[in-house]
Amino acid sequence: MAVDVLLGLQWGDEGKGKIVDYLATAYDIVARFQGGPNAGHTLKFDGKKFVLHTVPSGIFRENIINLIGNGVVIDPITLANEIEGIRNMGVNFAERLLVARKAHLIIPTHRYLDAASENAKGHEKIGSTLKGIGPTYMDKTGRNGLRVGDLEQANFKEKYESLKNKHLNLLRMYPEVDFDLEAEEIKWFEAIKALKALKKVDGEYYINEAITNGRQILAEGAQGSMLDIDYGTYPYVTSSNTITAGVCTGLGIAPAQIGEVIGITKAYCTRVGSGPFPTELEDETGELLRKEGSEFGATTGRPRRCGWIDLPQLMYTIMLNGVSRLVVTKIDVLNNFSEIKAATHYRYNGETSKKLPYDICDIDIEPVYESFPGWQQSLDGISTYEELPEAVKSFLTTLEDQLKVPVTMISTGPERKKLILREVMEVMD
Repeated sequence: MAVDVLLGLQWGDEGKGKIVDYLATAYDIVARFQGGPNAGHTLKFDGKKFVLHTVPSGIFRENIINLIGNGVVIDPITLANEIEGIRNMGVNFAERLLVARKAHLIIPTHRYLDAASENAKGHEKIGSTLKGIGPTYMDKTGRNGLRVGDLEQANFKEKYESLKNKHLNLLRMYPEVDFDLEAEEIKWFEAIKALKALKKVDGEYYINEAITNGRQILAEGAQGSMLDIDYGTYPYVTSSNTITAGVCTGLGIAPAQIGEVIGITKAYCTRVGSGPFPTELEDETGELLRKEGSEFGATTGRPRRCGWIDLPQLMYTIMLNGVSRLVVTKIDVLNNFSEIKAATHYRYNGETSKKLPYDICDIDIEPVYESFPGWQQSLDGISTYEELPEAVKSFLTTLEDQLKVPVTMISTGPERKKLILREVMEVMD
């Protein structure tokens, strides 16, 4: 049985949480494979809104196992708060939320380092969420990180103090920043009690045994493909592999075990933080997109940069991920626009191209747009593709023609029920 993958194709915030929540009923296990509490997957149902940062988005579906994989970095404070919120909603998760022992821990001095490093960059800031993600992955690759499994070892406190002291020495290189380490440590050691109470597994064995036993598995990505450490807009990227390849290292499975790859894109484009954004609209249209889409970060609250959908960018991430199905979210945000645009090409260095240049961070790119008539009506109450306005269907058809991937789901709002299926989403063997 193959592992299906669901991930974002832009710069994050594509609406992955809602889609995972919807699809989860077709699976036995939902597994996060990378990223950390800089992710914010928003779910809205029964009149309530919940934002998940570490816990997989299948947690609100009964009888579904949720695995935090070894590729994830975990802040116990964030996780403890998340668990408390889930518990307060009456969700029974004790036997359904598992943590891989090889997942790395974010300790308070990781966040301290993150804040000091970003502050020292001045105008060259990369837009870090200051959650300690980067320093934690640096310790992971530097081979001196702290892992979930270390909580079960007799020398855990000794390992913690060693890593903390390393960080304190590094902090001497940076100007002082406001960070109450003593208070944060008190919260951290209190929070690890919640982490210790969770069921811990050897993730690679657990997931491969599940595959062998015919369990249906969905791998859930965080952030977006354009933030991939290798293939994103470096250095304005996250610290992990956000593309399909990250599933193999993040869960411990072979490439041959990958099944369907479900890619998610908004009907337009957004980005949080610094870095290139070819279709960004720094005008009234961009402000209207931000207003209509409530485009403020689920984790940071920062206003998102907004622009038209970027097809060369999507072609790039579809290629990298091997996307077989496309989900278009937030199409309702475009309801009040008389004209909608999509970038079909770029102009740079005197040429027209559909390829992203190596030096995308350093050169001027001029998007070449195709215009579409807006539908200027609400999509509330529409439950089938056939009921959609012709202008919507024309826009979606163009996306399919350009991207060479079928659009199988269209989200028309944040609620669970506001989802149009063009075909039955069946898990493929």
